[in-house]
Amino acid sequence: MDIGAVAAFALTSFLIELTPGPNMAYLAVVAATEGRRPGFAAVAGVALGLSIIGIAAAYGLTAIINAEPVLFQGLRWAGVAYLLWLAWDGWRGADEHSDLAAAGSSLRLYFRRGLITNLLNPKAAVFYVAVLPTFLDQTGDLLRQTLILSLVYVAVATGIHAAIVALAGTARAFLTDEARIRVVQKTLAIALAMIAIWFAWKTRG
Repeated sequence: MDIGAVAAFALTSFLIELTPGPNMAYLAVVAATEGRRPGFAAVAGVALGLSIIGIAAAYGLTAIINAEPVLFQGLRWAGVAYLLWLAWDGWRGADEHSDLAAAGSSLRLYFRRGLITNLLNPKAAVFYVAVLPTFLDQTGDLLRQTLILSLVYVAVATGIHAAIVALAGTARAFLTDEARIRVVQKTLAIALAMIAIWFAWKTRG
């Protein structure tokens, strides 16, 4: 592939990923309330989700989803419902425990949640269907190009997500008072619920 096209795609991916969305909101919530390690576990889950969608895009699955309104809407509402459930779980968890991250907390839980949050995000599929193809050389090997650009996108997105976790994780050091912890957790749960509502509105078309 032309290095200029790859660089342009990387820049486009970078700018798109800076736009607030479900992944960014969820990762910030996890890092601020549970710490960096759970946050990075969620980042790994998101990265795997993006990779799976990229491979699906290469073989035409996302194009089918995007062309079928029923499938797209089903995926969209499943994503909204899952974000709302995460918000409720965070709100309930603020009352059930005061520790930010129990010593025995399983990182697999955050990895799995990051993966599911991303797989149920139709915006990721739309990116692969509407944006990525514009950078393909139609005279070349389209499958190979799609896989390469998918790897570039996953790398860019993972870098940004990791930075979000690192920055949001610094807030955890200031959460030493149990009452303050509960307030922050509930506030972030409300913010995540609002993101879910915004996401439902943004993807309604």
